[in-house]
Amino acid sequence: MITITAATGRYGRLVVEALLRRGVPANEIVAAVRSPEATDLAARGVQVREADYDRPETLASAFAGSDKILLVPSADFGQRYPQMVRAVEAAIDAGVGLIAYASFVNTDTSTIRLGEAHKQTEAFIRESGVPYVMLRNGAYIEVYAGDLGGMDYALNSGMLIGSAGTGKISGASREDLAEAAAVVLTSANQAGKVYELGGTAWTKADLAAVVSQLTGKPLVYQDMPPEAYTQTLVAGGFPQFMAEIIADAGFSAARGDWYTESTDLPRLLGRPSTPLIDVVATTLKRNGLL
Repeated sequence: MITITAATGRYGRLVVEALLRRGVPANEIVAAVRSPEATDLAARGVQVREADYDRPETLASAFAGSDKILLVPSADFGQRYPQMVRAVEAAIDAGVGLIAYASFVNTDTSTIRLGEAHKQTEAFIRESGVPYVMLRNGAYIEVYAGDLGGMDYALNSGMLIGSAGTGKISGASREDLAEAAAVVLTSANQAGKVYELGGTAWTKADLAAVVSQLTGKPLVYQDMPPEAYTQTLVAGGFPQFMAEIIADAGFSAARGDWYTESTDLPRLLGRPSTPLIDVVATTLKRNGLL
């Protein structure tokens, strides 16, 4: 049995879908979610179980009988590490044979603030002695293409702002990264492996050019110091903490934190990763911008 945590999130849900496509019987998949009533997966035969990282008593029953488990961190950035500690401990108590952890690309060397919890969690998993595989995901292209909002403003102003400089971003679509996770979870002899999962690299200027090409509207990338970008985001309605996180994540591209030369992703997929322009087009259409 394979358990996917945070299975109602965009990434987790896509992993479940990819497992089903790969022929894993629905009743052999557990969707471990905070709100079981919020998903339609049970109607498709998937086991839906309550699993709240902040309520450890729910984790034991959620993980019971699992051979493999994919731990997907929550969006509660300040609590990610203690939440993952509780989840790992529950998985060990449940006798899980393999923990797959959805981490960040270049976790060993990354300076990104959001990556600190991943570093701590990876270390905790290794020290626990449980068999593991690390899935170090590259940046989601969809986030850069407007899933966090702001692309409509960029198109209206003709300016895409950020703090990434000319840094290369080995971004990939959520769907590609989810498919790679499903491949790993359905393959033998994965214990101890670390996958750096990045797509073909691009810059924020490349992104702006692609958006312009697709929409027919002029759009250029305007780089800003992280502090100025933070204040611009705050002025646009983002809370200070979130604005700082976004600006730091952007600036980390200039430091090389989002770039990898690894070919792990296309190798697992058995094909090239989905091109930037295709992911951007899908995202713009979903957000009503194309």
